[in-house]
Amino acid sequence: MRGIGQSYDGGQNWVIKDLDFLVEDKPDQGQFVVILGMSGSGKSTLLRYIAGLQSPTEGAVLVKGEPVSASRRVSMVFQQYSSLPWMTVLDNVSLALRYQGVGREERDEKAMEMIELVGLAGHEKKYAQYPTLSGGQLQRVAIARSLLANPEIILMDEPFGALDIRTRMQMQDMLIDIWNKFHSTVIFVTHDIREAVYLGDDIYILKAQPSKVADHIKVDLPLKRDNSTKRNPRYIEIVQEVEDRMIRVSEMK
Repeated sequence: MRGIGQSYDGGQNWVIKDLDFLVEDKPDQGQFVVILGMSGSGKSTLLRYIAGLQSPTEGAVLVKGEPVSASRRVSMVFQQYSSLPWMTVLDNVSLALRYQGVGREERDEKAMEMIELVGLAGHEKKYAQYPTLSGGQLQRVAIARSLLANPEIILMDEPFGALDIRTRMQMQDMLIDIWNKFHSTVIFVTHDIREAVYLGDDIYILKAQPSKVADHIKVDLPLKRDNSTKRNPRYIEIVQEVEDRMIRVSEMK
């Protein structure tokens, strides 16, 4: 993103102004970028720009050097459950392949691979709705669908925000395993600083309106992480550092 701005009144007031944001493509390793910021700082809006769901008032949004558009396949996982409740888990996960014209047998086979990967084997014939499936299971459906549609670039907008702490921790570990398997580029929005440090290798902090990137922290922890990482003294140090920087950014005008 270069020189991004967003105004809803012809430039009298700016929600986002002069925002520059670069995510490096690392196909052999993957990139896990986390965006932090106060509510209303434009975190979700940035994801919508990258997905081609919304266009900024000014500036350029490029994906792999080309202007982004809604036709470019960039997967997105929302905070709200986004599965179609009148369809089964299997049909939800295979939806993108259906629209690509892939035959039923092939798309079901590929969808089952992803369903097994996210730990939903045995639930594929259930309808993707609550309470038939739990909140965590519904988010697993969304992640499986995103992986099948495009495992290279995945946008995640507070996907674990509504989950209980135990399920949230399980989902974090599952996401790390998936990321290490596919080496995807993940851009992840969260309000949880500990989650940001545990998952990310780059953290960007947005200041309040007009929003722009105010700070960048490199997370120098091993790429492969598990629950023991949270007891690593360096992890605790980074969490405290990010907390301090968040406070300083929140005080910026």
